[in-house]
Amino acid sequence: MTNGQRAAEKPTLVKICGIKEEATLRGMAGLRVDYIGFVFAKSRRQVTPERAAELRSAALGLAMASGKPPLTVGVFVNPTIEELERTLAVVPLDAVQLHGDETPEFARLARDRFAVDVWRALPVKEAEETAAGVSRLKAYAGAVSTVLLDTAGGGTGRPFRWDVIPVYQEAAAGSGLRLFVAGGLSPDNADKLVTAYRPEGVDVSSGVETDGTKDIGKIAAFAERVSNA
Repeated sequence: MTNGQRAAEKPTLVKICGIKEEATLRGMAGLRVDYIGFVFAKSRRQVTPERAAELRSAALGLAMASGKPPLTVGVFVNPTIEELERTLAVVPLDAVQLHGDETPEFARLARDRFAVDVWRALPVKEAEETAAGVSRLKAYAGAVSTVLLDTAGGGTGRPFRWDVIPVYQEAAAGSGLRLFVAGGLSPDNADKLVTAYRPEGVDVSSGVETDGTKDIGKIAAFAERVSNA
């Protein structure tokens, strides 16, 4: 059985990243959204740990399509262990997503010290041989639970070359890692990605925004198209 066939047996998970407002969370109630993301790195979507704690409390009162609240993921770029410690003391996240140059050793240290799930975002570089990208992915086996493929540069609103996904899926499955896909996703192409490749999860931020603000209609359409694909 291939990795794609295994993934096809269960629905693709949905993560909506860059949450900043309670109104966005309220509008997501009942949708098939599994994770919400808070950005702690410098960004127009950045929130403080205190603000994230408020949003997490609001999210805990939601019932998504699963009947449960969404899990919370914090997005960091090259944090120190001390920064993670300060943030997690204020807001007990379900997962920490590392988006910079963090090594497998750092990821393992964060996981073990804070007993938190750790994800690693890896850029798919157009000029890089796929074999090199796969080697980077395999290095995180045993250090993280999830690898998230993203367009190099992040936040570009552009997808990477999807035809490389199966090679990464095979490597992730062989390394005991879940594989999520991000980068340039939107309600207009989410169903195409899921139908063709069946990733274990998808992650979207700017693709469900209008004029820089989360758009409930786009979030609902994204979640529905992923679910129905």
